Amino acid sequence: MSAIVEKVQPLIVPIIEEMNCELVDIEYVKEGKNWYLRLYVDQPSGMDLDTCAAISERVSECLDQIEPDPFPAAYFLEVSSPGAERPLKTAEQIAAAVGEYVHFDYYTPQYGSKSHEGELLAVEAESYLLKVQDKTMTKQLTIDKASVAKARLAIKF
Repeated sequence: MSAIVEKVQPLIVPIIEEMNCELVDIEYVKEGKNWYLRLYVDQPSGMDLDTCAAISERVSECLDQIEPDPFPAAYFLEVSSPGAERPLKTAEQIAAAVGEYVHFDYYTPQYGSKSHEGELLAVEAESYLLKVQDKTMTKQLTIDKASVAKARLAIKF
């Protein structure tokens, strides 16, 4: 996590939560010659443009008041929905996804694959229980938590 993200995240989370939303992810990145502070925000009923605009306005006001200014250069603030395939960044987000269709990418192959998609059946102390479809067979895989590099919701086709 960048130093800027570490500085601004605790300031903006209360604003987002006050608006009955959740900060799913935050990133501060340079693309080309421009810097972007991106906030991915969600709520149970789904995000709409008006809510994103309201959060952007409130967060922008908050960021403009930070002294000294933590941003070394001008940046663009973007607030958006994380989308249907939102990342699952925290243990809490993964636990809340039990019963959902998820995608896991691994550091090292699990059951002969670098990734799996399936229904997350359970979150246990050291592992996840995942129900996957392998051709015509349904299998339950026990995935070691430490082997998961990335997790996200997935759309089942």
